Amino acid sequence: MRHDSRLSATLHALLHMAEHERPMTSGELAACMGTNPVVVRRTMAGLREAGFVSSEKGHGGGWEIACDLSAVTLKDVYDALGAPTLLAIGIHLESPSCLVEQAVNRALKPAFAEAESLLIGRLGTVTLAALAEDFSRHAAAHRFPGQEKA
Repeated sequence: MRHDSRLSATLHALLHMAEHERPMTSGELAACMGTNPVVVRRTMAGLREAGFVSSEKGHGGGWEIACDLSAVTLKDVYDALGAPTLLAIGIHLESPSCLVEQAVNRALKPAFAEAESLLIGRLGTVTLAALAEDFSRHAAAHRFPGQEKA
C-alpha cells in the first residue's frame, strides 16, 4: 500500500526554501521532493492560497517563503494540503448489517478517531521554525570549517 507522503515532501521543500536566499524553481523543488514540477506547482498553489509561499514568474522567479516560520505549524501545512487521510487502515463497511462487523466498528472507529486526533494535535505543536532550527543544529554538527550551507 502506498503512503501519502505529501506532508513530508512539502515540509522538506519548505525547509529547503527557508535555507535559500533566492526563489527556488518548480524544477529545483521537484528534485528535493522526488517528484515532477507539475506536482510541485499543484502542491505550492494550496500553500500560496494559505499565505505560506509566494511565487514570481519569469527569469529569476520561483517559489519563496512568504510567512513567519514561527507562526506556521505542521498542522497549518497539513490543512493547506487539504487535510489528507492520516491513517492507512480503516473499517471494512461503514454501515454493515452484520452484528459482528457492527461490534468491530464500535471498537475501531473511536480508536482510529483518537489516534488521528492525537496526531493532528501533535502537528499543531511543531512550527516550521522549530523544524528549521532542528535542521540547522544537525547540519552545523556535520559541517567542516569553511563549508557552505547545505
